[in-house]
Amino acid sequence: MQDYLARGMTLDGFVKAVAIRSTETVRRGAQIQKTTPNATAAFGRALTAASMMGNMQKVENGSMTMQIKGGGPIGSIVCVSDPMGNVRGYVTEPNVPLVEMYPGKLDVGATVGTDGTLTIIRDLQMKEPYVGSVPLVSGEIGDDVTCYFAQSEQTPTACALGVLVNTDLSVKVSGGYLIQLLPGAPDETIAKVEEGIKRAGAVTAMLEQGMTPEDILGAVLGDLGVVFMETTPVEYCCYCSRQRVTAALISLGKKELAEIMEEGKTFPVECQFCDTVYEFTPEDVENILKSL
Repeated sequence: MQDYLARGMTLDGFVKAVAIRSTETVRRGAQIQKTTPNATAAFGRALTAASMMGNMQKVENGSMTMQIKGGGPIGSIVCVSDPMGNVRGYVTEPNVPLVEMYPGKLDVGATVGTDGTLTIIRDLQMKEPYVGSVPLVSGEIGDDVTCYFAQSEQTPTACALGVLVNTDLSVKVSGGYLIQLLPGAPDETIAKVEEGIKRAGAVTAMLEQGMTPEDILGAVLGDLGVVFMETTPVEYCCYCSRQRVTAALISLGKKELAEIMEEGKTFPVECQFCDTVYEFTPEDVENILKSL
């Protein structure tokens, strides 16, 4: 089933929301990064949140980068989303030991850690990108995204994320939602949102029951009524190319390129976001040097 985002707004116009099914996206990311279960859960939540946040920008040719550095065993998590919500990412330490909060519940907070920051870099196609950073509050990622919006963008937000990993280490379901209050939201609306979040429960349970993104938003915001504005297919998508890798090699400088060429061996370059390997023969490297 194709992953997609559903965007909506409550009938009173005071709440906007987005929900996503990201199962195939997270499966692909975990496959590329070769993550163990705890790392899969953490990386999957980050990919899911980044997809929704990137889709919220609606800036042509823009992008949104999420960086999480919490001091935990996973090291750093980096995810990049385009304006549609297509996303890619990597982790520095994919082989994380199994840590559970209780049997069957992976401890994502312990995997990510809390001694660090969540940083959002928004490329809005302006002179300088917007950069916002907040201390991690739990390492669970959903809580940290909620904190980011409250502190850095002054937007009351509820973010719920979930990744369910099978016993065979594959991803069973993944998804989440972002709900934001707009200025002037009355206390009655806020109370209904809070009640709806409690009533709906965990995202993974809803996804496991086969609920769609529209169903999830309906479960959370049903008392307020939801008007769905658009749905957008999303996927794990890397934009690497031989041209971009060549540009990266050029940045190494003449001296290092000359050393690579003199070794007389094919020089492989693997994209950190995907499993594509670009091979450069000594002749290829020589041509790069000539172009300089």
